[in-house]
Amino acid sequence: MATPWPYPRWIAHRGAGKLAPENTLAAFRLGAHHGYRMFECDVKLSRDGVPFLMHDATLNRTTNGSGTGGAHDWLALSQLDAGGWHSRQFAGETLPTLDNIARYCRANGHHLNIEIKPTPGVETETGAVVARQAARLWQGADTPPLLTSFAVDALQAAQASVPELPRGLLLDSMRADWLAVAQRLACVAVVCNHGLWDAATVAAAHGAGLRCLSYTVNDEWAAQRLLDLGTDGIITDRVDLFPPA
Repeated sequence: MATPWPYPRWIAHRGAGKLAPENTLAAFRLGAHHGYRMFECDVKLSRDGVPFLMHDATLNRTTNGSGTGGAHDWLALSQLDAGGWHSRQFAGETLPTLDNIARYCRANGHHLNIEIKPTPGVETETGAVVARQAARLWQGADTPPLLTSFAVDALQAAQASVPELPRGLLLDSMRADWLAVAQRLACVAVVCNHGLWDAATVAAAHGAGLRCLSYTVNDEWAAQRLLDLGTDGIITDRVDLFPPA
């Protein structure tokens, strides 16, 4: 039997998907403007151990910096422009830390899905540090953040460090042992590429007490298929298309 699920069905991908520079406070604010109450974001570590928001391993696509993000100290990362790549409107937007995002979400009553996105080679350290920081930042909160990752080592480290935080296994292909891995990690959810879900996999997950979440759903037909299958959460870039009711 699944435990009670405190999270909304609709989740804004990286803040507001593609409508604002991803993984920035500006994106979170725009997602909230469209009525979203839960957000997904990617978190990795700076060289000196500060959890900050960024999807890619390198800085090149979403900042005016270059090279591996995790190879820089936070002082250098904090001075980068993380908005100008998107549009002039967002020029000067900075990379947020997990602390920044936690303050914003808690002040506004928003929920968060933290995808642990380690720089290759530091999966275990990233999982442990992000879990400990999340536990500290959400101490006393009614609803903790949901920690997810494709990196099993990172999820395992999060489980060992702060077992009480909810976890979800991310999948971009349906590995044969997906259910066993999710159960071994004591996950509460499995988060799949939306095309992977069918009636049988949804039934298997629900039968094991797991919730079924999907990424990244930007078309109405795909969203309707997932609703018809009885899935529990939809991560979307299209905060302008899907009302989050």
